Amino acid sequence: MAKERFVEIYNQGIVNVAKVIVDTETGVNYLMASHNKANGTGLTVLVDQEGKPVVTPPGKLQ
Repeated sequence: MAKERFVEIYNQGIVNVAKVIVDTETGVNYLMASHNKANGTGLTVLVDQEGKPVVTPPGKLQ
């Protein structure tokens, strides 16, 4: 079976949902958020204090 490109590593909420998704090829972390699952969804790159993308090393992903 092919490896999935994106994996969810964190999930919070039922109505107002926040998820952290990692690109398995680059390791870049994204925040996906939705408000009551009807008013739209947003996706943005997570950044550190210096404004650089948060990257999860490949060995840290299961």
